[in-house]
Amino acid sequence: VQLQASGGGVVQAGGSLRLSCAASGLTFSNYAMGWFRQASGNEREFVAGVSPGGRLYYADSVKGRFTISRDNAKSTLYLQMDSLKPEDAAVYSCAARKYTIAVHPDNYDYWGQGTLVTVSS
Repeated sequence: VQLQASGGGVVQAGGSLRLSCAASGLTFSNYAMGWFRQASGNEREFVAGVSPGGRLYYADSVKGRFTISRDNAKSTLYLQMDSLKPEDAAVYSCAARKYTIAVHPDNYDYWGQGTLVTVSS
């Protein structure tokens, strides 16, 4: 199984970025997918998740600003990030687990390598 995250970069506060996570080696449509982030010195935290059926779940800190989506035909997960804040800066990683969304990273089976998001104030 491979999860390849991309789309990170440097953006000014208030700007937008779209992250992608291309999956291979698994039946993508059977997996719940999540985005996590880890800022320097902090623990990895849940950002957003989407179930195989399309149910969405967001951390309170990103509700109304971030949108998670999936394209099962392309085996790809997305995270649209709008109104970015300096505190959103982190390495963002995608993860997969069977069937249901989970917020704790230990409950995920597969991880991508992460993509760095930098937000300048």
